[in-house]
Amino acid sequence: MPKSRPPYPPEFRERVVELLKAGRSGKSLAREFGCTEQSIRNWKKQLEGSGSGAPSSNSESRPAPRASSAASDERAELERLRREVRVLREERDIPKKSCGLVRAGVRGDAQAAYRLVKANQAVHSITTLCRVLEVSESGYHAWRTRLPSKRAVADAGLSERIRAIHAMSDGTYGVPRIHAELAAEGVHIGRKRVARLMRAARLEGVSRRRWCVTTTRDERARPAPDLVDRKFVAPGPDQLWVADITYIPTHAGFLYLAVVLDAWSRKVVGWAMAGHLKTELVVQALDMAVGQRQPQSVVHHSDQGTQYTSIGFGLRCKEAGVRPSMGSVGDAYDNAMCESFFATLECELLARRRFTSHAEARMAVFRFIEGWYNPLRRHSALDYESPAGYEKKHRAAA
Repeated sequence: MPKSRPPYPPEFRERVVELLKAGRSGKSLAREFGCTEQSIRNWKKQLEGSGSGAPSSNSESRPAPRASSAASDERAELERLRREVRVLREERDIPKKSCGLVRAGVRGDAQAAYRLVKANQAVHSITTLCRVLEVSESGYHAWRTRLPSKRAVADAGLSERIRAIHAMSDGTYGVPRIHAELAAEGVHIGRKRVARLMRAARLEGVSRRRWCVTTTRDERARPAPDLVDRKFVAPGPDQLWVADITYIPTHAGFLYLAVVLDAWSRKVVGWAMAGHLKTELVVQALDMAVGQRQPQSVVHHSDQGTQYTSIGFGLRCKEAGVRPSMGSVGDAYDNAMCESFFATLECELLARRRFTSHAEARMAVFRFIEGWYNPLRRHSALDYESPAGYEKKHRAAA
């Protein structure tokens, strides 16, 4: 019977045997170079039996025509080069899919490498993938059949809870607030673990936009003195309030929001919305704050907008026993606490929604202030308590 393929050249057999002696398995060599495991074992025995000479057989020792032998050697060399090119192409393509697992001098995470092998085993051989990623093939097969570790099971449960907290916050919470929420539930883990699980789940909080200056002053009105001097601290409730106005874009035109915050708890104690910027807007916000809190000589700090410097607002403050205070013109830092609240509102609501009408915007802002910010949203300045929770906690301790 004629042979189905030309014999492997002696150099080819010697190299394969050298790889076998270096620790490679016969199965992986056979798969990579297109021969059989039995042939590799035979070549090894022949080389060991004849010293360092090339393996030989009776059929191959017979003289053959020189032209035929040269043609066979060329075909074998061409086949060997083709196999090498295939291997090199595989090894070239694998790093493109490795997401940084293959780097010079850096060993990738074994679990991530195993996941990459599993995802690409239909395209590349498992042996080649494991060699390029520098993980063991036996380790990969053990990983495929191994049950999840306690840590992996715990991470899966934590990831589900983190997703629920992130959804509860309408996608606004980042690592610090989710970490605080878990701690409040009795789950005590590190922030870095929360950050890792959020990255794996592709979750992130929202970030703030830059401030803009909209304050203008009525030059005929005399402003109140600055009683705060950028020291937005208060030893107790209803000693310092901060106030300001912002606008909410809608398809029906701007809706304006005036708020009053208690500097002690960061709670919005008064608010009002309207389609105009008249003095009655800020008076309504002040009236709500006074009606809810019944303060005694509270300082009301604002910018020098015409609504706050108006005679009507000044008379209402005097009637309610409120002491007006104002920062300088056009400097957001003089009213930084209220600007911070507006930045939160912009970041977590206004930048993520588009309103078709004033009614829709009113309801969304109302739900944000009274349904989320005051009772639930954890504040970094309050040791990640909500404003209402902070006040309740201190009332109980008093």
